[in-house]
Amino acid sequence: MNTQDYINREDKFGAHNYHPLPVVLERGEGPFVWDVEGKRYFDFLSAYSAVNQGHCHPAIVKALTDQAKRLTLTSRAFYNSVLGEYEEYVTKYFKYDKVLPMNSGAEADETALKLCRKWAYKKKGIKSNNAKIIACEGNFHGRTISIISMSTDPDARDDYGPFTPGFIIIPYNDLKALENALRDPDVAGFLVEPIQGEAGVFVPDEGYLRKSYELCKSKNVLFIADEVQTGIARTGKLLACDHEGVRPDILILGKALSGGVLPVSAVLADDEIMLTIKPGEHGSTFGGNPLAAKVAVAALEVVKNEKLAENADRLGKIFRHEFSSIKSDMVELVRGKGLLNAVVIKPKNGKEAWDVCLAMKDKGLIAKPTHNHIIRFAPPLVITEKQLMEAIELIKEAFKLFE
Repeated sequence: MNTQDYINREDKFGAHNYHPLPVVLERGEGPFVWDVEGKRYFDFLSAYSAVNQGHCHPAIVKALTDQAKRLTLTSRAFYNSVLGEYEEYVTKYFKYDKVLPMNSGAEADETALKLCRKWAYKKKGIKSNNAKIIACEGNFHGRTISIISMSTDPDARDDYGPFTPGFIIIPYNDLKALENALRDPDVAGFLVEPIQGEAGVFVPDEGYLRKSYELCKSKNVLFIADEVQTGIARTGKLLACDHEGVRPDILILGKALSGGVLPVSAVLADDEIMLTIKPGEHGSTFGGNPLAAKVAVAALEVVKNEKLAENADRLGKIFRHEFSSIKSDMVELVRGKGLLNAVVIKPKNGKEAWDVCLAMKDKGLIAKPTHNHIIRFAPPLVITEKQLMEAIELIKEAFKLFE
């Protein structure tokens, strides 16, 4: 089978809910992937930052295979010999009292919403069914019904109503709007991405997170950080909130928590919040399974031992500096933090971000547009400076084709 054969089979038998770049991948190692015809590419998407530790990291794969031979799933109906080890490790790693393990990022976000509401009724004293949660325009927290109820993206919302009530939507990076929304005594939480990834790596003004946190504290409102994409070293710190010294009341993690090996997500909070949920009130058959627990510990060990946050910080600065030297009418703006970066594309002669991505693919580098005019660049954090410079040259060559 060739590339088109694989694409045709997916089109015939799979739902058409994605529009992938026309490349069919079959192998990965570190910052590289290879297609079914043997061509190598730099991966500059990292599975939306799930593969921060690089493709098929040997330490993570070993943890997976070793545990897979012993025990994979018990459900939470029973204790298992691995979950407590993971819970102790991850809570000490991120400095919280408790963790609630889930699978996908969307599940973790839903869990955080439920925790916030439960805390509102049990601790803050908001009248039952009256709790409200503030979210931001341009957000991306997943695609469940409740999550798209606070989305402003027409593609996420159109023809999926009726929507879940209880959300207040305000502009992102707007402290005045947040201050006004917090005047409502029924507000229980503020859910925010420290950097809006899907919106095109929208980095808020310096001080926005710190001041937002302080505003929430002044109103006894929970500050909830969705770090599913920005967390675990991607932005040059362990958490993006660390850039401003903010410790979220509820921290949401996913993606790179497993190094891209299998779905693992987590919600972390202290006892006052976490223990409002009692046995039988929330859970997941696969959440906290032994396989996931072992893999997550290994994935976090890699981040620490290989100093991936430091690497992301250093190489991110190099990337943005080098990209600013590209002389192209199509490059309107370069922005980002660490190795989470985006380039805003100005259409030229009918060519847009998608066309640039196709050109980069032909050169040997894969990335994906978001919102038609933005390209996100997020390589695995194990990439070396030499490899990064080689990749940047490929990007420059692709842009030259549109001069």
